[in-house]
Amino acid sequence: MPPLTIRVASSARDAAAIQAIYAPIVAHSPISFETEPPGVAEVERRIGKTLERFPWFVGVDEQGNVAGYVYASQHRERAAYRWAVDVTAYVREDCRKQKVAQRLYERLLAELAALGYHQACAGITQPNAASVALHESVGFRPVGVYRRIGYKLGAWHDVGWWQCELTSAGGDDAPAKPRMFAARATD
Repeated sequence: MPPLTIRVASSARDAAAIQAIYAPIVAHSPISFETEPPGVAEVERRIGKTLERFPWFVGVDEQGNVAGYVYASQHRERAAYRWAVDVTAYVREDCRKQKVAQRLYERLLAELAALGYHQACAGITQPNAASVALHESVGFRPVGVYRRIGYKLGAWHDVGWWQCELTSAGGDDAPAKPRMFAARATD
């Protein structure tokens, strides 16, 4: 397993590398349901917006290049969902099968638990055995499938949903509201 430094993403520093990882996935696969790759400026905006509330980490290889990234986002709008997040990970093509995403997810999930989130959810376009194995290796369990939910690249695609319990709910007492990541982003 090659060395990997995990740090908080920087919109100015990392947007181009993140865009380079993500653009071919958008353009050539159904893994992401975006149909047009976002430009570097849009990725920079997304990183900045995410970091106002949620973690976004990059894994940097020995040469100082971004090998992959992972982040959390709001699960749903309604207030009762505030303890749940959606999570996403992408890895540079030449760094896949090196446990980059697993190490990034381990860091992200630990941070989310420390912030007070209870559940992490991941949607995985099917079939995608590698992503399923990754998510299950860090504690996600399958909860259901949306059948033929997205149309991309000339075909309908299913999306499977996986869920990971980050903290014990502890009865019916109202939990504390999760903290915002911006207050903890000191890396």
